[in-house]
Amino acid sequence: MGFRFRKCIQIVPGVRVNVSRSGIGYSAGVKGARITKHANGRVSRTLSVPGTGLSHQSTVGGNRSRSTSTSTAPRRRTPTAAAAPVPQLPPVPPLPPMPPPHAPAWERELFQILHSRTPADYVGVAQRHKHVAPNIRILAAALEGLLHFEFADSNPAAAQRARSLLGWVVAQHVDLSADPFAQRYLAERRWPVQIVHGVTAALRISDDVLILAAAELHQSAGDLPAAIWTVEYATPTAHAALSLADLYSSADRHQDVVDLTNGVTNEDDATALLFALRGRAFAQLGYNEAARESFKEALRVRSRASEVRHRALLERAQVDLSQNRKAAARKSIENVRA
Repeated sequence: MGFRFRKCIQIVPGVRVNVSRSGIGYSAGVKGARITKHANGRVSRTLSVPGTGLSHQSTVGGNRSRSTSTSTAPRRRTPTAAAAPVPQLPPVPPLPPMPPPHAPAWERELFQILHSRTPADYVGVAQRHKHVAPNIRILAAALEGLLHFEFADSNPAAAQRARSLLGWVVAQHVDLSADPFAQRYLAERRWPVQIVHGVTAALRISDDVLILAAAELHQSAGDLPAAIWTVEYATPTAHAALSLADLYSSADRHQDVVDLTNGVTNEDDATALLFALRGRAFAQLGYNEAARESFKEALRVRSRASEVRHRALLERAQVDLSQNRKAAARKSIENVRA
């Protein structure tokens, strides 16, 4: 049971100020009759028969969220259908430990720069300590690239710098998730990456964030071959498969999309969108019935994100239009508009 705080202060006889955690309210009246203005703005009138326990309360103004009631026993609070659920905040990841006093200088400097978010200093640390820390150049380039990547959507210069750094890091084929610095200070650090339109994932170093972020930057710059080459090195996961299927589809490699999505099951937004891309690939290859089955599976679970369902509906509408099925195409488009 949670604690409650409530204090009544009498200003003059019959007039009280009620102080609680929800705010300040006022009440005035005499024995058996009282008018109360609650902290939420509701104004109520209470009539009672002294000594009997019988009372009648009614709302006479302000917020009428509570109904009028007559009772001889303590009132119980009942939930209503219109009550909004309390939003659950995501858990806050624990702060990484500070470097111990005996940690090497490069580790302490890199940690300090990581939390000060000043990208220019990464280069200096890498140059000063490249002879004593073998991976310092790759680690510094990765961290600076990810920092620029966070601003890539609004800053073309940051996007170009991030693309150059992350592209170079990926080309080194070094697994930074096994690096002691990354394991100690970046294990729970996440970066949001838009895999395709409608699906954004919060990825860690161990989730191939470097590869998928670099691929997104290559694709945004119009370099599909570089983006495809990059993602083909990623660990086979749903997000990597979705990114690669979208790239194959953009490059008109439709048979590769079909081969990539064989055996997939509709388990989340990413895999539902894979079915939409699979349907598009079948349609481009001329297998219209297989395409419709794929779209049906993509739309089977109604709780998928609206962007995912819209993509599947629009792809299905294009297939129907290509077959002169105008009524079916119109129905899909109306579902999107609704």
